[in-house]
Amino acid sequence: MTVFRTLTMLLLLVAATANAQQGPPQAHVTPLVTKALTDYPGKDAVVITVEYPPGAVDPVHRHNAHAFVYVLEGSIVMGVRGGKSVTLTPGQTFYEGPDDIHTVGRNASLTKPAKFLVFLLKSSDAPILTLVH
Repeated sequence: MTVFRTLTMLLLLVAATANAQQGPPQAHVTPLVTKALTDYPGKDAVVITVEYPPGAVDPVHRHNAHAFVYVLEGSIVMGVRGGKSVTLTPGQTFYEGPDDIHTVGRNASLTKPAKFLVFLLKSSDAPILTLVH
C-alpha cells in the first residue's frame, strides 16, 4: 500500500469517526424581535425563526412560555410529553404550553432543510429554552 493511499484511508477513518461523534446537525435560531408587553408587566413577546438542516434533531427541552409554531418550509416533526407526535408542512401550526416538555423536535427529512417561525409569550426574566434531562 502506498503512503498516499494509507494517508487517504486514515483521513477517511478520522472524518467518519468525527462525524459519528458530532451527532445530528443542530438547529439555527435567528431572533427577530423581543418586545416587552407594557399591558402585561413582566411579560415579553419574542419572535424567532428556526432552521433545521437535513436530519437536525432538538434535545428534550421546555420553553416555560406559550409557543406558537408556524411552518414556513420543509417538513418538521413536533411532540410534547403525553401527546402524539405530528408531522407538519408549510402553513401548518403547533402549540406548546408553558408546562409542556418538548420531547420531539426534528426535521422530517434527511435531505431537505426545514424552517419555521415561533412566537413566544414568556416571562421577561425566563430564558427562551431550558434543557430537560
